[in-house]
Amino acid sequence: MLTILELVLATVCVAVALALQPWRMLRGPLMSPALGAIAVLPLLWLLPQHLPHGLSIQFSGASLLVLSLGWPLAILVLAAVAFGVWVLGPAGAAAVLSQWVWVGVVPATLALGLGAVLRRWLPPNPFVYTLGRGFLGTAGVVFLSGALYEMVYRLVGGVGMEQALVARWLMAWADAFLTGMFVAIGVAFAPQYLATWADERYLKPPT
Repeated sequence: MLTILELVLATVCVAVALALQPWRMLRGPLMSPALGAIAVLPLLWLLPQHLPHGLSIQFSGASLLVLSLGWPLAILVLAAVAFGVWVLGPAGAAAVLSQWVWVGVVPATLALGLGAVLRRWLPPNPFVYTLGRGFLGTAGVVFLSGALYEMVYRLVGGVGMEQALVARWLMAWADAFLTGMFVAIGVAFAPQYLATWADERYLKPPT
């Protein structure tokens, strides 16, 4: 039942992303971060499969992709990342699908929703963008995605562990630190690689 739910979530998100035709954005500078993610993220997503049993260190990168590429293109890049994990790793299709959904699709979608909330309720300030979306926001969406997985897993009959939430909370901060660092560097030196950043919005002088 969990696999069916994951398949439905992934299919709906990919269908929406394809309908928006985000590959048109690859004609500009976003080609570089997209290809970089496809090359590097599969190796990071494969890491849990090569650790001793009981260790599950997982880097998502979904929030960073949404900030860099926008949600539609990020979803398609995450699909390519998951395909690379399936081809290169020993895990089966069901395990890779679960990883794709809960490590990629769900936190990416939550990051999109968080961005909409921050744009609606907070002023267009660079610190709101870098700290709110890049750092604190990433910690929140990655942890919430993990907590949702634990809840759904328990509802369908799995045995959840209370310690799992503590571990997911700690790992979310590692994701947040890296995302916040890259976003801050991007804002300062290479804003063209951040599709969700606009000088006109965040650097507009106060009226």
